[in-house]
Formats: sequence, C-alpha cells, structure tokens
Amino acid sequence: MQANTILLIYLIFFAGEFLFENLLTLLNIKTAYRNKDSVPAPFQKYIEKDKYTLSVVYTIERSKFNLLTSVLSSGFLLFVVLSGLLGKVDLFVSGMHLHPYLHGIIYLFLISLIFKLFSIPFSIYSQFVIEEKFGFNRMTLSLFFKDLIKSLLVSAVISTPLLLGLFWFMDSTGRFWWIFAFLFVALFQLVITVLYPLVIAPLFNKFSPLEEGSLKEKLYNLAKKLAFRTSGIFVMDGSKRSRHSNAYFTGLGKVKRVVLFDTLIQTLTENQLAAVLAHEIGHEKKHHAVKYLFLSLLLMMAALFIIDLLLRFDPLYLAFGFKQASYHGILVIISFCSGPFTFFLTPLFTSWSRKHEYEADRFAVNAVENKENLEEALITLGRENLTNLSPHPLYSFYHYSHPTLGERIRAIEKYKPEKGV
Repeated sequence: MQANTILLIYLIFFAGEFLFENLLTLLNIKTAYRNKDSVPAPFQKYIEKDKYTLSVVYTIERSKFNLLTSVLSSGFLLFVVLSGLLGKVDLFVSGMHLHPYLHGIIYLFLISLIFKLFSIPFSIYSQFVIEEKFGFNRMTLSLFFKDLIKSLLVSAVISTPLLLGLFWFMDSTGRFWWIFAFLFVALFQLVITVLYPLVIAPLFNKFSPLEEGSLKEKLYNLAKKLAFRTSGIFVMDGSKRSRHSNAYFTGLGKVKRVVLFDTLIQTLTENQLAAVLAHEIGHEKKHHAVKYLFLSLLLMMAALFIIDLLLRFDPLYLAFGFKQASYHGILVIISFCSGPFTFFLTPLFTSWSRKHEYEADRFAVNAVENKENLEEALITLGRENLTNLSPHPLYSFYHYSHPTLGERIRAIEKYKPEKGV
C-alpha cells in the first residue's frame, strides 16, 4: 500500500468523524431551540421557567462554541498532517544530534506543546467568557496560567520515565516487546493511580478532611454501615475555579478516598449529600473502578500490539510526513491521528459507563432506603449546573457518560428500595 493511499483512507475516515460529530451537535442545538419554551414535564414542579430558559441558552451557547472549536481544531489537525509538520519537527530535533530516546521524548513534548498552545485561546474563551457570563467562573487569569504551567510540568515528570521505559522495551526485548512493555506500562499506571490523590491532585487543589459536625457523623456512619473502608472523605476547594459542583471516588486500596467539592456541600442538604456519597460508594462496591482499569489495560495492550504491527510499515510514516520509521513517530501517529478510526467505538464506552451510573444510583437508593434524597440531589445539581434537560437522543447516546437527568429520575422512580445492602 502506497503512502498516498494511506493518506486518502485517513482523510475519508477523518471526514466521516468530523461530519458525524458535528451533525450530532447541530441536532442537539436544534433540539434545544425546539424545547426552549416549556420546562420538560418531569421537572416542572422542581425547576422554574426562568432557570430552565437560562439552561437552554447556556446549552446553545456552549454547543455553538463547541461546534466552532471542532471546526478550527479539525482544520488545524489537517494542516499539521497535510503540511508535513510532524516530519519537519522531527527533522528539527534531529539537528540536535541527541540520543534516540532523548530525541523521541523531546519530539513528543514539542508536538504535544504545539497542540496545547493551539487550544489555549479556546480554553480562555470558554472559562472567562462563557462560564463568566453564566456565573460559573471563579478562576483568575493568573490561576489559569499557573494551572497550565503546573500541568505541563507534571506531564513532563510523568511522561519522561514512561517514555524512556517504553523506548527501551521497544528497542531491547525482541519480537514480543509489546508484552513486556504492557506489563511495564500497566505497573506504571497502577503507581500513578495510587499517587494521584496523594501527590498530584494536591498540586492543583486543597483537600481538607470533612469538618467535625453532624454532616461528618452522618457520612461516616453511612460509610461504616456500608462497610466502606476509606482513607477519608475530603472536601476539595473547587470554588476557587468554578461554581459547578461534583463528587468523585479516587485511589486504590488503603489510599482510596471520596472527594466532595465545597460547592456541592454548599448546594445540597445533609440527606442529599448522604445519597451522593452512597452513589460514590456504589461505584466502589460494584467494582466499577476495577472494571475501568481492566478495560483500559486491555485497550492499552491492543494499542501496543497495533503499534508492533505498524512499527516497520514505512508507507505509514511517509503518509504523515516522516522521512523514516521511528519509535516516536509511530507513537505520535497513533496518539494524534487514530481518532477517525476509533470514534465509532465511543457509544460502546459511554453506554457501559451509563450502565454503571444506573447501578450506582440503585445502590444509593437501597443504601439510604428512600428515593427522594437522591432524586432531589440530582435535580438540584441539574438546576444549579444548568444541565441540558432535553438533549437530542443520539447526541446523549454518543457523548454522555452519564444518563440524562430525565433518564436517571425515571429509573430511580422504578426502583424499590431494599434494606440490608
């Protein structure tokens, strides 16, 4: 197969992904306009008309911005591929006459930096124009750039030993290098998962143990009742960046913890927070984190196997502007250019994720032995976060990792709480 044929195939798939995803966004915008005049029936007694109208305006504005971002980002990626920029940067680094491993690391950092710099204006507009307009932004421009620099440094610190190890395995362990590399990367990923809540996350946010009081007593009693062992329930200062609320479960083994945004605590009642905690514990009790980890490891092994198959396929490198095959070349091709060949898998992953959310909701209902607390928590969060209450079904099916708010409420209504979870 010739390089021109490979490039043509890539462009066909690229166009297919671009048209499909942007068509979904247009359908979602049209649906928002169509439903803008009346609050969906399930929410009419919970969400006032003005608040609903604001959520529709927010949805439309964000969707239009996402559409523009998609067009410009896709155009930039096309420019990078068709101009041969990937190969030109490689030639530039070659002029430094570095060790091949160091060459590869610097090259990958430079390519990542180019895409990161391109994305900065979009991030600034999203945060300081759209989020500011709707009252969500709490971040300063200074904090934005501090976060940016920190994230680049953290990425460099993590990526350097990972890439060095990967290059060594590719270079030194023979025909089945990808199996040894998989074991190395899997171990590395597990270490990062353990270190993230202890070392990485605190670089960006402050995590404080839940203060003494009735809320702490209620939440820890619930955790004890559900036999949930944790290193703690922590409050994150999410309000320093955004008014949006959230909660999440992180870590493995003895360092696993539940994190509640301070904005969440300010928004919900104690009973509603207990239901949210039960939902997060539900993810752990249903082994969702372990399942995601197992899936990510399988996908990583598949990716390394594909890299092995393509590693010495010279026409592929020529198609993307490289003069010759290289370890860093195949990594950048797979990392930045494989999307058009895998986007059709997205609904499989989002559907699986939504299934887990339903399971965690059901666990929470059983744990607190009523439906109302979780329903009220979800509706309150949906109202305060200006959630899109009526997305286009295909858009939510493709993009949403969580069921829509309406779908979650309908599912909860069908649950019959069971004692003794």
